[in-house]
Amino acid sequence: MNIGEAAKASGVSAKMIRHYEGVGLVAAPTRTDSGYRQYTEAEVHTLRFIRQARDLGFSIQEIGELVNLWQNRRRPSRLVKALAQSHIEALEQKAQELLAMKSTLEHLVHCCHGDDRPECPILDSLAEPGPPAKAVKVPARARRGFSVR
Repeated sequence: MNIGEAAKASGVSAKMIRHYEGVGLVAAPTRTDSGYRQYTEAEVHTLRFIRQARDLGFSIQEIGELVNLWQNRRRPSRLVKALAQSHIEALEQKAQELLAMKSTLEHLVHCCHGDDRPECPILDSLAEPGPPAKAVKVPARARRGFSVR
């Protein structure tokens, strides 16, 4: 099948198929005399595997490891489990970071009157020098005149 058909069958766009080929996740397919890529059902199956791994948030490097483990029928499952466990830990860290961002933003939104006044603790907080706040932090000048429950 051609790249469009492989994209439709696998759920991976033609652009991403070419990208995966370029980064070595999938081998370069055979080509017709006119240079068009031709995919087998086995290659489409690999593309589906990659898509499902991407849907779970695995990185390209991790997917490369998973593909290699999947294709090696003699692999020990402990290697697969360790890779998945490491990914779970990374997802947990990311979830905690997202919750902290949400909490900070909720606090800032609560502090902003959202009326016709130009003062805005959200913008003031974003304009603070230094790295972005990782914890709920509202600058003193942004709190002036605002009531916080």
